[in-house]
Amino acid sequence: MRKKLFLIPIQIFIFILCLFSLKASAQLSDSTLIQFSGVVVSADSLKPIPFVNIFIKDSWRGTITDLYGFFSFVAHKNDVVVFNALGCKTTYYRIPDTIRSSRYSLIQVMSADTLIMNETVIYPWPTYEQFKQAFVDLQIKDDELARADKNIAEIKKRIRLDVGGMDASMNFRNAIGNHINQLYTAGQYPVNNLLSPVAWAQFIKAWKDGKFKNKKQEE
Repeated sequence: MRKKLFLIPIQIFIFILCLFSLKASAQLSDSTLIQFSGVVVSADSLKPIPFVNIFIKDSWRGTITDLYGFFSFVAHKNDVVVFNALGCKTTYYRIPDTIRSSRYSLIQVMSADTLIMNETVIYPWPTYEQFKQAFVDLQIKDDELARADKNIAEIKKRIRLDVGGMDASMNFRNAIGNHINQLYTAGQYPVNNLLSPVAWAQFIKAWKDGKFKNKKQEE
C-alpha cells in the first residue's frame, strides 16, 4: 500500500513537466529567432554609413554597423528596429511576422538631417567693448613690423618686374635655359611649341595685354 502511494505523486510530477515542456515549445515556435542582417546606406549617394546605432525598440539589444555599413544580429519577428546615426534622421523598421526563413536581409536608407545653428562668436574678453579697447592698445613687435616690410618689398619688386621687364640676372638665366634646351634636343627634332599648352597660354595672355600692337599705329 505504501508503494502505490509513493508512485502516484511521481507520475503526476512527470505529467506536469510534460505539460510545461509542450507549452514552452509552443511559445518558442511562435517567437522564432531570426538572423537579421543588412547594409545601411545614405539616401543621396547610396554610400555605406559606418557606426550606425541599431537596437530593438524598448530594449538594450542591438549592434552597430562596421566601416562598410554592414550589420547582423539576432532578433524576433515583429520587432521594431531603430536606426540612429549622427547627421541622419532616425528611422524605424518593423520586422515582418510572416517570415518563414531563419534569416532576413535589409538595405536601410537613411536621409541626412541638416541642423541650422545660429552664429556664435567667441572672444577672449568678457565683452566686445573690452576687445576693441585691447585691439587699440595692441603694440606690434618689431619682428612683426620687419616681416610686414619684407612682404611689402616683395610686392614692390614684382610690380617693378611687371613694368620694367627682366634685369640682367634674369636675362642670363633665360639664356642659359634656352641653351640647355638646345643641348637637350641635340641630334633630334626640336620641341614644337605649337603643341605646348604653356606656350599657347603665354601667347593668349600677351595678346590680351596688347603686346602685339603695331608701334607705328600707336605713334
